[in-house]
Amino acid sequence: MADTDPTGPVMDRDEVDRALARLGAEHEAIETSLLALQDHAGRRLLEGARLTGVTEERWTATEASITLLWTYFDAYTDALRTARTIRARRRWSSREDLAELTELLRGEPVTVAGSASATASASTAATANAPTLHAAAGRLSERYSLAALVDRMNELYASSLDMVVAADAVWSALPARIDLLAAELQRTSRLAHSVGVRPGEHPAGDDLERITRTLTRLREQVVSDPLAFWRPAEGSSAPGGGRPDTTVYDREARALEDVRREIDAVLTVRQDAEKRIVRLRDVLSRADRTLAEARTARGEVLAKIAATEVPVVSGPPTVLQEQLSTAAEYRRHAQWHRLSPLLESLEQKAEDELLRARESLSAVTAPLAVRAELRGRLDAYKAKVARHGLAEDPELVERYEKARRMLWSAPCDLRAAEQAVLRYQHAAAELLGGAPRVPGQGGADDRRGPGA
Repeated sequence: MADTDPTGPVMDRDEVDRALARLGAEHEAIETSLLALQDHAGRRLLEGARLTGVTEERWTATEASITLLWTYFDAYTDALRTARTIRARRRWSSREDLAELTELLRGEPVTVAGSASATASASTAATANAPTLHAAAGRLSERYSLAALVDRMNELYASSLDMVVAADAVWSALPARIDLLAAELQRTSRLAHSVGVRPGEHPAGDDLERITRTLTRLREQVVSDPLAFWRPAEGSSAPGGGRPDTTVYDREARALEDVRREIDAVLTVRQDAEKRIVRLRDVLSRADRTLAEARTARGEVLAKIAATEVPVVSGPPTVLQEQLSTAAEYRRHAQWHRLSPLLESLEQKAEDELLRARESLSAVTAPLAVRAELRGRLDAYKAKVARHGLAEDPELVERYEKARRMLWSAPCDLRAAEQAVLRYQHAAAELLGGAPRVPGQGGADDRRGPGA
């Protein structure tokens, strides 16, 4: 009978003892794993949570798998206990005992009811999306060998643990971080309210309101459906291989940081507002004084310089003064969120206005500067020819007086005066070039000529 039995030849006592030792070790390992799964914090949280979505579906299947695991384990325990009892009957087992042990250890001694098989098929399909080891649900029972039963328990345990670990990982990572960000959001919102940054009045206030809604909704979704925020690791078959999806959390954290920087800028405005407004008044006042000086200088130039185009000087911009008054109003009413962009704009415009006023003054007074340069050049050459003893030369005296009258009369024709100065220079250069050198007078500049 033994030689034709599907289980193969009858095992001897050593084979039986080795098989029992291996099965005993597997039994102990499986029991340890099941007890650890039973005590897993994630499993306890799943049992007490109000779940939705994909987590609810998978937990329903996983609960069935865990129940079936214990059913399989109990059946495995009973079969192993029976085998150990038979082996313990005699020190030297009889052939009938060995045949019975061979049937237990190599055959299919474990019978599972058809309802359990159907549950196992459904849970495996839901959790692992893999083909099952079971027949159709209509079969009354299924028979397993101990080895096949161990494989089946390992399969169900891995899928159950994967689901529990994934949910626990999301719950361990995201809710606490969301709560910390929500606390920071509340502090920022209070600070924003204190500086007038409110929804409907400032973009940052609208952002804070949106972030609050998003975080509230995100936390509710994470608590009720953690697996919706789980990303399995590609190519990993280990239970719990993956990571929590923090995309939404990270985006809102960055948005809150942007708002916080904007609030800090508004706070800086509140602290420095008076000083900046005083500085703005000073810059605009200097610009007004410079423009007033330019207008006065233009009248002087028109009176003293002839045949010269003098640019028109515009008046002070009233718009900037009005905006400065608005800024002062914002400060008095603590509207810091409105004051901040207005001050930044005003500071740039005020500097531009002061630069424009200075350029106007330079453009208007340019003819006077040219006249002063010509006067200085004429006197310099007069002093030069005097050092050479030529100051009384009639031609030089005549040309000097003509140039001087033109430069010191009003209105002064700059073009004619410049030609007169050039004629005096040329005459002086000719005389200095041909006159005998007086010892002790002249120097290197004299030798290079008047142009030096």
